[in-house]
Amino acid sequence: MTSTIRKFIFHDLQTIEGYIDPPDALVFLSLLQGQQERSFTGALAEIGVFYGRSYFLLRKISGDDAPILAIDLFNIGQTVDGGSAQYSRFLENGRRLGMRVDEEMIIRGDSTLLEPARLTDKIGKIRFFSIDGGHMLRHVAADSRLAMEALADHGVIAFDDTFNPAWPEVTVGMADFLRTGGGAFCAFCMTKYKTYVCRREFHAFYTSLIADSADLAAFDHVETEFLGSKVARLHNPISRRMLYELMVRSGMSAFSERVYR
Repeated sequence: MTSTIRKFIFHDLQTIEGYIDPPDALVFLSLLQGQQERSFTGALAEIGVFYGRSYFLLRKISGDDAPILAIDLFNIGQTVDGGSAQYSRFLENGRRLGMRVDEEMIIRGDSTLLEPARLTDKIGKIRFFSIDGGHMLRHVAADSRLAMEALADHGVIAFDDTFNPAWPEVTVGMADFLRTGGGAFCAFCMTKYKTYVCRREFHAFYTSLIADSADLAAFDHVETEFLGSKVARLHNPISRRMLYELMVRSGMSAFSERVYR
């Protein structure tokens, strides 16, 4: 099963316009499979769908029957009949890949205006929540509160674009969330683009899961400290990133998975 998902990550997933790259896709895989092996129940959710790259990754890993809640304004472009070009393209990506999109689990609107009960009434508590919505401080503050209230005790929140100089308020919002929560949440993993957090009582579990994951063995695991907790920073050398991009751009994406073994 893992080999099939890795093939999807390094081939099919790259046909969808979006921003989740192989290192974070492999972290998603490791965390979701680790939760499943531990029988951690709960739904999946994301704020910021774009054209569905992360959504279809979640679907591939968790299966057709898993409840996945997707939240987005879907306000990019317009079709000839006045509909959302972004939403149409998202659905078309699902059809092209032969992957299910449950439109009853799509919320088209501003995530900062949602109440946690709107989410939990639809899908119950959430075990994995990806935040990639608005990148201003007010967006991150509202989305992190929403995720916290809807999260299962064993859940993980993935913050996108942390430490990205193009979006400095994302990092401020994520840090504020950790600092003002009375120490309830802490970071356990960082990549070039994302920071993963959980409730403090599950820190040891997720730290071990990241350290022991065969799918993450290709990365240098550098221990650092962030706001009082030990964090595994997964270093992806520029030489590997360049080789991967060269293979993809040369039409060799079918073989690019070998770069991350």
